[in-house]
This record gives sequence, C-alpha cells and structure tokens, in this order.
Amino acid sequence: MHDVLDDRDLVPDEAEQLLHSGYPVGALLAAARDAAAAADYPGLAAITGELGRVPVAADWPYREQDDDATLHALADALPELPVEASGLAARIHGAWLGRCVANTMGKPVEGLTRDEVRRYLEAVGQSPQTGYLPLLPELPEGVSHLHESAPFASAGLFADVPRDDDLDWTILGLWMLEEYGDTLTTADIARSWLDRLPFTQTFTAERAAYRNLIRGVPVDRTALVGNPYREWIGALIRADIFGYVYPGRPGLAARRALTDARLSHTANGVFGELWAAALVSAALAVPTPSDALRAAAAVVPEGSRLAGALHGVLGLHRTGATSTQALDWVDAELGHYNWVHTVNNAALISIGLLWGTDFTDAVALTISGGRDTDSSAATVGSVFGALHGVDAIPGELVGSTHVHVRSAVRDFDRIGIAELARRTSALAEVLR
Repeated sequence: MHDVLDDRDLVPDEAEQLLHSGYPVGALLAAARDAAAAADYPGLAAITGELGRVPVAADWPYREQDDDATLHALADALPELPVEASGLAARIHGAWLGRCVANTMGKPVEGLTRDEVRRYLEAVGQSPQTGYLPLLPELPEGVSHLHESAPFASAGLFADVPRDDDLDWTILGLWMLEEYGDTLTTADIARSWLDRLPFTQTFTAERAAYRNLIRGVPVDRTALVGNPYREWIGALIRADIFGYVYPGRPGLAARRALTDARLSHTANGVFGELWAAALVSAALAVPTPSDALRAAAAVVPEGSRLAGALHGVLGLHRTGATSTQALDWVDAELGHYNWVHTVNNAALISIGLLWGTDFTDAVALTISGGRDTDSSAATVGSVFGALHGVDAIPGELVGSTHVHVRSAVRDFDRIGIAELARRTSALAEVLR
C-alpha cells in the first residue's frame, strides 16, 4: 500500500509518474528511491523541488488534452445506441453479478506479474483458471507473495462477496446517483466520500484526494496536490455505475464519469474512467465486445497513450493475433508502467473481452496478464454480463457466496446483488 502521508512513497512515485508522462527525470527517480530507502526526508524534499522544475521532453510524441471542452466534445459526438427494453434488467443484473464474481476471481493474485500468476495457477491446478483460486499453505517457487486479501478471498474462505474497493465505488456511485441524479457535481461526490466511506478503505489516488479534502484543498485541486497516482486505475474502477444508469448512451455516461474523475485524476486516469463508462453503457445495447470497445474508444483523445494502447489491442485482434501474442505485446509495449496504471490494465481488459470465449475464459484471460487483476477482471465481468445478461454468469461461481456483498459503504454491508440490480434498473428508468 502506498502511503499518501509519507514522502518515502510520494516522492519516488511522483518521479515515476513524471517519467512515464514525458519528463526526463530518470536520474531524479533513482535519487528519490535511494533517499526513500535511507529515510532521508530533507533529501526527498529537495528532490521534490527539482522535479517541479523539469520541463517535458521536446520530443514527447503524445497529445493528452484533458480539458472539459475537449472531453465534452468527444463524448457528445458518440451516437446513442438502441436498447432492447425487454432484456435490459437482465443485462444490468448480469453486469452487477459479473463484476462481483470476476472481482473475487482476481483478488488473491492482485499485484502479481504475468509470470507469477502463471506459476500460481499451475500450482493450484487451474491453468487456465476455471474459478476461484485456493489458498496454498506455501507459495510456489517464483511467486513473491499473494495479495493481503487472499486469506479471506480465496476459494472456500468467504461466505459472501468479499469487500473490495472496486465494488464499494460502484455501490457508492449508485447511492450518489439516487441522491443527486443528473445534478450530481464533483463537490457532491466529495461530500459523499467523506460521509459514506472510511479513509482507510480508499487507496492511491482516492486516498490522496480524500486526504486533500480533509486538509481543505478545494475540489478543483484535489487531483493535483500530492497525488502521484493521478493516472492510475482508481478512476476507471469507479466508472461502471455511470454506464449502468445510462444504457445505450455512452456519451452521456462518459460526461457523468468526467464529473467523478475530476476529483482524483488527470489525463489518462480521466480518460480511463470515460472509456470504461462508455464501454459499459455500450455493452448494454450492442451484441459483441468489439462493438462496445469500438464505441468506447471514440471518447479517448487521439494522440494519448491510452488511445495508442487501445488501438494497438484492437489492431492485433483485427489482424488475427492470438491472445498470447496480445499479452506479449502488453508486456513489451506497456511493461514499463506501474502495475496499477490505467493504460496497461485497460489493454488487458480489452484482451479478455476480445479473445475470451465465455465469461470464465474472458475473466481468466485478463487475470492471466497479471497486474491489477481484481480491478481489471471486475470490469471484464461487468461488461460481459452487460453484453449477455445474468444467465451468462456460471451458476457454480454464484452459488450461495455471490448473493450478498460485503461493503465498507455506510448502510450497504451485505446488500443483495439482486437489490443493487433492481435499484439500478429503476434509476436507469428515471434518468432515461
């Protein structure tokens, strides 16, 4: 866990964020890591000052405008898609259930590399993965660790859907939209975070933004102050609810997601939430993942790193590459990003949806790429359920454990997935 109160994490993480955004700060990153290891806080403060003076490289090839005018124009250009009203409730239910099931499938191996995931799957006899992962008494050779949630999120060790921030944000988003509807503002979202969700159940960019809110930083600055995680996956995992309540309207879903993303993210972090919201919205209307992915890609600014990654995966699929070749491409082209970054995880989400043959295969394929496996898997499960409905989620993965959700959101612990789906369908009808 990155400590948003400790410069030993914040300064090296900021240097890494800048390096991946076109700033030539490699030497400062190395110095920051050395200073962090030595707990040299004066040195870290000095490096922070130096980082602020480095200009972006003159040959940086990307254009990543994240101003409202640019993003609203992209969202407004997305056409509305016809939605089959008779099947919509089952598709929304499928999206919720798919998100919960897939999230649990990925939890124990969150943060592992692709090779570590492969080794663990082979050790537990699930290569490829077929369901929830058992907890081994000893780590297989070559696996550095399991996620801290493994003791309560592995097969046979949970009675309900294990609590996870990927699910908390979707639940909180439902409450906020029930409360505020189309008038929801970023300030409303900020108040809701503080009122409904504990600080310790937030992570990376969200925890940095939450810290800023407590310190009195204005809402339009919370994504920018002491937040090296502003392009990580945290905003993307908050997006699905906007797709659920605006089915077939990917542009409107993206506009509403922008209001949410502003609180904690910038650039590719923002683009990721808009993309995921549009993806889920489109998936509730179209028949195939390719259709949904193409629709969602249009909301991501051309010339951005995220657009390049998404187009790269779509191109590989179009030209007949195998899923293994696609995963190899992610490692080769996007392997420099932190395992929690938006760009690499969005590519893995796309791979699972494009090459997966059924729910389990799609989720397992994304998990097999490693990195933020519970978050990326949750989005794949959500989109797959939105495309195919509740009956597409294997009954053996639902059983008695994926009926109620453990949640840190106030007043929502052990809420039923069916109730979440019902309330979402009702809200989608109100907002239509």
